[in-house]
Amino acid sequence: MEWLNLSVRWVHMITGVAWIGASFYFVWLENNLNRVNPRDGLAGDLWAIHGGGIYHLEKYKLAPPTMPDNLHWFKWEAYSTWMSGVVLMCVVFYSNPTLYLLAPGSSLSGVEGIAIGIGSLIAGWFIYDVLCDSPLGKRPALLGLILFVLLIGAAFGFSKVFSGRGAYLHVGAIIGTIMVGNVFRIIMPAQRALVAAIAAGRTPDPSLPAKGLLRSRHNNYFTLPVLFIMISNHFPSTYGSQYNWLILAGISVLAVLVRHYFNTRHNSHTFAWTLPVAALGMICLAYVTGPAQGPTDAASAARASGIDFNKVHSVIQERCAVCHSAKPTSPLFSTAPAGVMFDTPQQIQQLAPRIQAQAVISQIMPLGNITQMTQQERDLIGAWIDKGAQTN
Repeated sequence: MEWLNLSVRWVHMITGVAWIGASFYFVWLENNLNRVNPRDGLAGDLWAIHGGGIYHLEKYKLAPPTMPDNLHWFKWEAYSTWMSGVVLMCVVFYSNPTLYLLAPGSSLSGVEGIAIGIGSLIAGWFIYDVLCDSPLGKRPALLGLILFVLLIGAAFGFSKVFSGRGAYLHVGAIIGTIMVGNVFRIIMPAQRALVAAIAAGRTPDPSLPAKGLLRSRHNNYFTLPVLFIMISNHFPSTYGSQYNWLILAGISVLAVLVRHYFNTRHNSHTFAWTLPVAALGMICLAYVTGPAQGPTDAASAARASGIDFNKVHSVIQERCAVCHSAKPTSPLFSTAPAGVMFDTPQQIQQLAPRIQAQAVISQIMPLGNITQMTQQERDLIGAWIDKGAQTN
């Protein structure tokens, strides 16, 4: 299962890079066309140098007089990314929903959790599509605000029934489903209709490529929040926080602002302010999500000083080392996850900051709390670490 997870995750990353890279490139290309006195029938052109050659690209206002023999379609990057993402969801979350998907102590069954996850993907696409085809589709700023509120509302709802990782990844899956739906249901049909009209000698309907371009723009703005969600599982201070949905909201706003600057900087640098604002926003998020300061009063210090490491060691061996060991006793792992091992007091002491972040502050570990670590045991470990994590 571990190698299957690795293989699917690798494919998902490769195809995602190809898809998002194409999105970035064509938005950049559209924004940087030379539209001054273009040749008849052209909307503009662009000269570029890359690698070992010089390229000349041209965009037609609507269509060329005749279709070329070879025409490259940009679709499989999107389809492959979404399909590999669905497989990855099944491998990581749906194959063992009580461990990875559901929040510890959730009253939902695994089947109910899976149904919520899959249902949200379907509902997300249809709600988005209806909104885009409504009068809101002509008011992009208002549409964007409503979509943002709906997605963060979904994140909040997921955080009540799913683990932090499960909540984040399902928001990302909704966005990814919207993006691939735009390609499959809107962009590709519009492009096929355009090509068919040219082949038949008819004048193409200009509204079709315009609609495809609009949905492509939407996809472009979705990319940076999706990229954050893809890497978020490495940072428990985000998804592990009790306010994980607010953190996701904040980072998504900053990401969209930065994307907007890069989408508009060809005309002016009016939105250059978004870059320092985004940097300041990330610093603020890092500060507010940082670990709280330990107790400083004399009574608390006295209590901490009396902590017996043997008690801490016993808790970690019982609750953590079943997985995090050179020879895990848990049937879920054949090797220590992420190479983290708590077999010796020295290893425990060395990894004390990591233990504090994941088992005391965010409480995302033990995974799914399968070993039933109590709050008293977490407090014991936290107090020991606050005192200096001494082993003697």
